[in-house]
Amino acid sequence: MFPKLRFKEFDENWKEVTLKNCITSIDSGWSPQCESYPANSSEWGVLKTTSVDWSGFNSSFNKKLPLELTPRKEIEVKPLDILVTRAGPTERVGVVSVVPHSVRSKLMISDKLIRLKSNEENNPLFLGISLSSVKCQNQLQSKTSGLAKSQTNISQKILGEVLLKLPSKEEQTKIASFLSAVDEKISQLTKKHELLSQYKQGMMQKLFSQQIRFKADDGSEFGEWEETTLEKIGTFLKGKGISKADIVCDGQIPCVRYGELYTHYGEVISKVISATNIDVNNLVLSKANDILIPASGETQIDIATASCILDDGIALSGDLNIFRTKENGIFLSYLIRSKLKMKIAWLRTSARGIETDLEKHPEYVTNDHRATFRFCERDGEILIYVSTLSKYDRTPEIVITSNNSCNSKSSADKTSNLTPSDSFLNALACAIKFSL
Repeated sequence: MFPKLRFKEFDENWKEVTLKNCITSIDSGWSPQCESYPANSSEWGVLKTTSVDWSGFNSSFNKKLPLELTPRKEIEVKPLDILVTRAGPTERVGVVSVVPHSVRSKLMISDKLIRLKSNEENNPLFLGISLSSVKCQNQLQSKTSGLAKSQTNISQKILGEVLLKLPSKEEQTKIASFLSAVDEKISQLTKKHELLSQYKQGMMQKLFSQQIRFKADDGSEFGEWEETTLEKIGTFLKGKGISKADIVCDGQIPCVRYGELYTHYGEVISKVISATNIDVNNLVLSKANDILIPASGETQIDIATASCILDDGIALSGDLNIFRTKENGIFLSYLIRSKLKMKIAWLRTSARGIETDLEKHPEYVTNDHRATFRFCERDGEILIYVSTLSKYDRTPEIVITSNNSCNSKSSADKTSNLTPSDSFLNALACAIKFSL
């Protein structure tokens, strides 16, 4: 068998072999009860499955081994170890990374990772690349086990039986070196993108906190920003169901699904990537300048995002909250994604009935220059604690109830019909104050 593209100095056939014939060992790890934080460079740690990613190996994703436990040095990762995720959601099983030469010592694999060591006849980088190929991944995905897509597994035996097509070690090394050079270029561009993104976030914070102000074209100063809430400048609507199965290549109606807001789109949607053929009478269509906010997501931060759509007539899925306003939607989208992002996430946490305790969970606390906020739900009410002091006096400044009212420093009537969706939208509309 010959590949369609290869380096001219090689002309030997590639051979088909099983993975177990290309390695000297295959090992699983250990998952003791660890600390919730990463180990420093001098401490022992256990790698999380997230350390193995298609973008490469990341040693920072680990948990510190408690001092009272003895490390298992036989499962310490070494340079050029091939790591494969063994268990987790379907999309996270069979992910492959090769440990770089720069890896620090004292990191062990967990029991949800499988470690492979290449034999002398094969290049470990090439084996890692081969296992990442579509053909090998299809083999793994077809043989995963588990009762639900949220928790699937592959065994060492299944992994060992994966079929690979391999050239000579010399050609393997040539290919691996070429692709490694491409990966390095991608890594450089990724770092540049991250730096630019950080710069953008910093500028957004300064702009929306008014540390930086622009002037009008004639050189005059703009007026003072006015404090308002979303309910005063627009209205909320809901999209209408568009399932994943409704997305088709030959779709005639462009559409946006909620998950795309935090996986694909940024602050502005200028080009829609999906389409459907659902009857237009059964759809909710956008108006240019609409702001889309996901109604569900894997994390609270996923939900606390926003994108302004620039076109009319785009079908909007049922898990989308639509904010329709006459104000500048692009401006509001950037505002929500920066200054208001954490506040909205905490409100959503509260609406789901998750009480946030200041002393136990300081990460749920945010400062808005003048005040500190904490959100929780209790007895059918969303309570928003606001304080300018170092400690809370435990008196809620704002109480939100299901009757669409916001009460300042009051004990509103208890309600029993508060739903997560209603709670969130109500809180979002009338509790989050911002300057416009």
